[in-house]
Amino acid sequence: MARSLLGKGQQSELIVMSKLSIAVAIATTGRPEVVQEALEDLRHQTRPYDELMVCPAKDGDVYEDKIEALGGKIVRGKRGLTCQRNTILRELKSDIVLFLDDDFFLAPDYLEKLEQVYLAQPDAVMITGEVVEDGILGPGLTIEEAKKAVADLPPVADRLSDVYNGYGCNMSFRMAPVREHDIMFDETLPLYGWQEDVDFSNRLLSKGDLVETNAFVGVHRGTKRSRSPGKKLGYSQVANPLYLVKKGSMSRGRAYKLMIKNLIANHVKIMTPEPWVDRAGRANGNWHALFDLVRGKMDPQKINSL
Repeated sequence: MARSLLGKGQQSELIVMSKLSIAVAIATTGRPEVVQEALEDLRHQTRPYDELMVCPAKDGDVYEDKIEALGGKIVRGKRGLTCQRNTILRELKSDIVLFLDDDFFLAPDYLEKLEQVYLAQPDAVMITGEVVEDGILGPGLTIEEAKKAVADLPPVADRLSDVYNGYGCNMSFRMAPVREHDIMFDETLPLYGWQEDVDFSNRLLSKGDLVETNAFVGVHRGTKRSRSPGKKLGYSQVANPLYLVKKGSMSRGRAYKLMIKNLIANHVKIMTPEPWVDRAGRANGNWHALFDLVRGKMDPQKINSL
């Protein structure tokens, strides 16, 4: 449902002054140059971050000296997207955390607008920005393509609407309810995670509003390096939604729709796959999960041993 960007009776001049602290948080693995390019681009923000926190999966995943030169802090914990994000959550001091994929580029006024919208929407506990171009749907974007896409962004009329969940490549949370209710990412979803943003968002739903807006936007490069192998992702495409249904953080209808969509895509395209997608591996993983389901042995953590 669409709503006014500013709260009732509020004027934009009342929310110009900074009142919230913002942390930019990134979990990364296996591509130090990619994450560094995204971090360097943060220098162009019209409103600087108050905290910058990066959690690598292992040594060598980041250029530590360069991150520290940006005022960033490196934290370490267990490997896996959900584990790394939880490590970050335990360390943060800010009012708002913005989780970004390590290949996401922000419009220059992203953090400025992010703060303004949170100030104007006190009931919002999660806000996700608009992805104007997403390389995950294709071969991925070069850094030049990503920067050009950001530079060419047209002016838009700001809008705000309710949403089912945040999109993991750029989702932000108000930390007060996260801390108060000890809400963390589910570490049962290992490695790449997959659907962890849905689970986290829906556990926040009872604490306030989940919204999306085009007031702040960005570009997701969708870099293919160091992504989960096809078989592992294919297993997760079946196991993770069903696990979340059982947990109660995803509806049965939504889970079935998501699973069927991926099953069809993987099998239809297996003979003529996209060069950047391991369709055969994903289909193999789909069937592995389905066989485990029939045998009562399906477990999201099984991808650790595939």
